[in-house]
Amino acid sequence: MSLENMDKEYVIHTYGRDYTNFVRGDGSTLFDDKGDDYIDFASGIGVNSVGHNNSDLVNALSNQVKNIIHISNLQVIEPQAKLAKRLMELSGYDMRAFFANSGAEANEGAIKIARKYGQIKFDNKKYKVITLEHSFHGRTITTVKATGQDSFHTDNFSPYPDGFSYESNIEKIYNSIDDETIAVMIELVQGEGGVEPFDKAEVQKLASFLKEKEILLIVDEVQTGIYRTGEFLASNLYEIEPDIITLAKGLGGGVPIGVVMTKHKDILTAGDHGSTFGGNYLSSTAGLSVVNTLSKLYKDAKIKETILYFEEKLKDIALKHSDKFEKSVGIGLMRGLRVKSSELLTQIVKNSMQERLIVLKAGRNTVRFLPSITITKDEINEGFVRFEKALSLILKKTS
Repeated sequence: MSLENMDKEYVIHTYGRDYTNFVRGDGSTLFDDKGDDYIDFASGIGVNSVGHNNSDLVNALSNQVKNIIHISNLQVIEPQAKLAKRLMELSGYDMRAFFANSGAEANEGAIKIARKYGQIKFDNKKYKVITLEHSFHGRTITTVKATGQDSFHTDNFSPYPDGFSYESNIEKIYNSIDDETIAVMIELVQGEGGVEPFDKAEVQKLASFLKEKEILLIVDEVQTGIYRTGEFLASNLYEIEPDIITLAKGLGGGVPIGVVMTKHKDILTAGDHGSTFGGNYLSSTAGLSVVNTLSKLYKDAKIKETILYFEEKLKDIALKHSDKFEKSVGIGLMRGLRVKSSELLTQIVKNSMQERLIVLKAGRNTVRFLPSITITKDEINEGFVRFEKALSLILKKTS
């Protein structure tokens, strides 16, 4: 039985699957079972932050596997404690961390923290959470409801938890707050929503207002965290101090991990929350390796250099192909090209794969680029050569 048939026969299909079979990776280059190479501008949807086959990560995981992969959270886990300390040092925030396995789980934890805070800190129970349209916060029942996209709220999975509402922009949040509102949850750059960054002054104004009103600010940094925007956290870039921050994706470099960090350190107590696998020896060892690797690159200004180089390449493409693209969007290594039609977007992503370049779709007709933070200039150059070829195929088909 072929791999494709095996997948179709035995795997539940919730993705539009491509059947290229990758067997090896090196940096930001992947190799399939035929020996063909692909430039990876997607990094597993922002996960492989230090690329494929990173020697420091491989060695750290290999050494850990030889000793302990997993014990329960009923015992202290040394790399977990070390990773929590490192996250606080790099973020600059006085917080504590709870470890889970994914961004959705981290966001579930954030909502639970907010709701318990609303229960015990006020005479009247506060539980409502406001999010933004085009947001994406996860695939669990609660985080689907927190996601501000109607297409996610189908009757197939109803009824959903109540207490969630959505606004089209930050300015409209103020009038939506009532006596039962406990938190506002936002992404500083909407990834799935079209790689759309929010205005810094608007965000700072909101953060100040919420603090004054004793309403929690939750910042979903599942995609923006771990140097994706150029700083350790997008919250650092925006110069705000949230009450709760969630992380996942790039932290483990490919090993599943999620984190909820909060300055309300003692809200959750024994029995309030838990995770069998969260922050185990394997995942927290991966997290330590990743943040140590990337923090060195940040100190040496290598991340800034890579961001500027990638940004210039992308702007050149947008200018040269203004017939296809409206503009270049995003910050750091979280970038997009706004395409003039959804049909054209589909064609560009498909053609890119044909030219052995992996890019992504995002909402609002956007080609999304999430390369590893460690991508080299040679890989960037080759990737954009292939992207140009993918675009030229469109010309041939329409001429």
